[in-house]
Amino acid sequence: MRTGLFIAFIFFVFGYSYSQTEKQEEPDTTRIQLKEKLILIIKNHSDKDSDTIDASPDEKELKHFEAHWAGIEFGPTILLNSGMGSNFPNNKYWENDPGKSFSWNLNFAEYKFKIYKNYIGITTGLGFNWTQIGLKNNLLYANSDSLWVIKDTANDYRKNKLRAIYLTAPLMVEFCSNGKSDKGFYLAAGVIGGVRIGSSTKQVIEEDKSKEKTKTRGVYGLNAFRLDAAVKFGYKDIGVFANYSLLPLFDTDKTVGVYPLTFGLTVNF
Repeated sequence: MRTGLFIAFIFFVFGYSYSQTEKQEEPDTTRIQLKEKLILIIKNHSDKDSDTIDASPDEKELKHFEAHWAGIEFGPTILLNSGMGSNFPNNKYWENDPGKSFSWNLNFAEYKFKIYKNYIGITTGLGFNWTQIGLKNNLLYANSDSLWVIKDTANDYRKNKLRAIYLTAPLMVEFCSNGKSDKGFYLAAGVIGGVRIGSSTKQVIEEDKSKEKTKTRGVYGLNAFRLDAAVKFGYKDIGVFANYSLLPLFDTDKTVGVYPLTFGLTVNF
């Protein structure tokens, strides 16, 4: 009799322990009734990480697909003729002063269309270009029909320049050597379009230790649009660039073809 009761007690304890274990491992279930549909949300305690979903990439992952457009570029500008030479035999006034001629770009927006991961893509964006042309002692004049230059031998010009501002947008194929945009080498080539949004001339004359400044806004025969062949090469966020204008700087009905070439350094954001 005692043996039977002992065996029954053992089975009772074992069964109770097993039922408690099953109850503890039973997942929590939340039921939501929507008309004829039943939604079950089940949380399994045995896998604490099972309800964690990383739905969006972190900051480092986003950087993998950044382009190499946004940033600052600066370099000298040289005016070339239609044969890509720097001489203008019949128009000497377009032989600009390279030491006072330069361009700098502020590229503030970019987007990269991925072709193959981060290694190959198409880059576009927006930016501003400031172009300054040093004219030595040549004064630039223009009207609706013509553009001409007068050499001033009576005054000593500390500054004599033509300035233009453009809104720019690139379309470039970009190659990267690394899966992350902020590492490895990059090469981008394509075109950069632009529309002129302002232009002016500025002269500073030094006479008897005094300065006389003159600034005049105007079109000065400048084309409304520009289109540059462009190439960029660099490592990580530092590189070099070169832009050659495919469209003449000025309206060719008013003067000869003048094509700016700019090259320099670039720092990407």
